[in-house]
Amino acid sequence: MPSPSIVWFRDDLRLADNPALRAALDRGEPVIALYVLDEESSGVRALGGAARWWLHHALAALDERLRDRGGPLVLRRGEAARVIAETVRDAGAGAVFWNRRYGGPEREIDAALKASLRDDGVEVASFAASLLFEPWTVKTGGGTSYAVFTPFWKSCLAMPAPRAPLPEPRDIPRPARTPASADLDEWMLLPRHPDWAGGLRETWEPGELAARLRLRDFLADDLADYDRARDEPAAGVTSGLSPRLRWGELSPHQVWHETLSSPAAQRHASAAQRFLSELGWREFAWHTLFHFPQLATKNLRPEFDAFPWPRLRPTQLEAWQRGRTGIPLVDAGMRELWHTGVMHNRVRMVAASFLVKNLLIDWRRGEEWFWDTLVDADAASNPFNWQWVAGSGADAAPYFRVFNPLLQAEKFDPQGSYVAQWAPDSAEREPLVDLKQTRQAALDAYEEVKRAARR
Repeated sequence: MPSPSIVWFRDDLRLADNPALRAALDRGEPVIALYVLDEESSGVRALGGAARWWLHHALAALDERLRDRGGPLVLRRGEAARVIAETVRDAGAGAVFWNRRYGGPEREIDAALKASLRDDGVEVASFAASLLFEPWTVKTGGGTSYAVFTPFWKSCLAMPAPRAPLPEPRDIPRPARTPASADLDEWMLLPRHPDWAGGLRETWEPGELAARLRLRDFLADDLADYDRARDEPAAGVTSGLSPRLRWGELSPHQVWHETLSSPAAQRHASAAQRFLSELGWREFAWHTLFHFPQLATKNLRPEFDAFPWPRLRPTQLEAWQRGRTGIPLVDAGMRELWHTGVMHNRVRMVAASFLVKNLLIDWRRGEEWFWDTLVDADAASNPFNWQWVAGSGADAAPYFRVFNPLLQAEKFDPQGSYVAQWAPDSAEREPLVDLKQTRQAALDAYEEVKRAARR
């Protein structure tokens, strides 16, 4: 009697270049595609609102693609270890395959589950699918993890080239009996009262096919200008692939190889390498999280534990969240974020610097807001980039580097097009704080960190 294989989908919501799915098909038995919404396992961070919206639509798109090739996506909810074990029993499964995760709690869950299933005689295997380079394989000459990006990426590029993407399967054999599945709508991932997701619907079409189309369009239309205009928020030359990579609708291997083989990369090699280095920055974030699982809650550089954060002023935090600071570039970025679920990367740095170094609000409050409002927020890049801006993280910008949002706007939005699109009324508001005075206050506070380090 056939013993089906279970493919446990997580942050890899695609059929192409999916090693776990390929392993299940190679085993030669029927395949059960499973997604588990785990909000119960210890240490697993609950998804933010924008991420839940994306997940709903990405799961619906994956289910449709799976049905075209064989069977549906089985949806179950609960503690992953328990749900996987129950599904194995329900289906009489002989194997479970998944692609690896790299956060601390997720690794513990996966390792314990792998041991438990093997003890029960179930074949289990995990695969590298979400990163170009496994975090434990990139080491300094002394055998430690990297703390600076440039040598990290240089070391990555000296390793064997990333593998070629796996082809998409045409047929996925389904079992005679598919395990019971939850109804996606009953998970209540979409906002209803109120429905604040209108801007997300206008901006995005989640799903693997849309992700692949966006990659092709970017390479054909925007890569040539990437070097020159990537820092200009009104230029529209960024890839728009960050949520696609976050949810695994595309793999980094697909992005890597399609970029290098594209005609635009042959003509604009510098732009292609600059774009691929952004994949490297993503790798560096996951490398850091792998070695420091508390990245979202603790300073990577412990000397910053001595930073004298003043008492939180909720009205200032809310003004920043809502784009009502009276600082045009910051307000434009925060309103773009609320409407679209993303923010241009240059503006992200400016808005984050303003929160941490002009409002003197702990970077963790900003990280929490981005976690809730970004469709591309993941467990590595979100806290990693916040700590970079705050000066407390890996390869961090020096704390005394305070982005001046007015000068940044003059340099990167000289015509005011971006601000006019997202915050045309911002200049009419009185600035929430004086930039010069608050910059000095931030530098004075940083002196406390340096004094504490010398003690």
